[in-house]
Amino acid sequence: MEPSGTKKKILVADDERGLVKVIRLNLEHDGFDVVEAMNGQQAMDQLRTTLPDLVLLDIMMPDMDGFTVLKLIREQSQIPVIMLTAKSEEADIVQGLELGADDYITKPFSPRELTSRIRAVLRRSAARNEEESGKIVVDDRLTIDFDRHEVWVEGELVQLRPTEYRLLYHLVKNAGWVLTHDQILNKVWGYEYENEPHYVRLYINYLRKKLEKDPSNPKYILTERGTGYRFVDYKREGFSA
Repeated sequence: MEPSGTKKKILVADDERGLVKVIRLNLEHDGFDVVEAMNGQQAMDQLRTTLPDLVLLDIMMPDMDGFTVLKLIREQSQIPVIMLTAKSEEADIVQGLELGADDYITKPFSPRELTSRIRAVLRRSAARNEEESGKIVVDDRLTIDFDRHEVWVEGELVQLRPTEYRLLYHLVKNAGWVLTHDQILNKVWGYEYENEPHYVRLYINYLRKKLEKDPSNPKYILTERGTGYRFVDYKREGFSA
């Protein structure tokens, strides 16, 4: 149960009335407030009027599909979004994550799994990184300002999504050291994701595309085959990307 007085509000956007009812009953039992939307337009209206803390967003909806709704949400808000989908194809999962979803869950799912995912995403969203302060100049291409949550590549500000930033933070904080897949999952996503190694690969690729001069031949985020990843030890004498 959520502590008294700190109930989080969840917007459930799905056109399956029976499923929405089950989700509502289970989430309310676990201490959440729930608001509903049966299509994309209702979801956008509820987002503006009820100001939820997190959105559960079905992909297949009338009026506007979930991907379209997600694009509109991301144009105005960084509210956490978990995609609900009957599809488990990797392409749909990747599309949702690339559009800015924080997570996805494939139908059918258990109430315990859904609540666990919601709490994990809310925890990540609310967490205040324990970042070291100050600006890090990795080399003449890459600068990271932990105070301002800014990343600069060749003098241009690069937009990172919150998950990308958390991943970069933990890699840079441990520069020169190898982080295993399990360590990265635990630090960036939470212990609930120990069986989701594809998240790590996907977001490493996202970061490389944004930071590396040649993502296929990375100089900053290095792969330790069979183990994990490490950020180059930029402090060592003579480092240059």
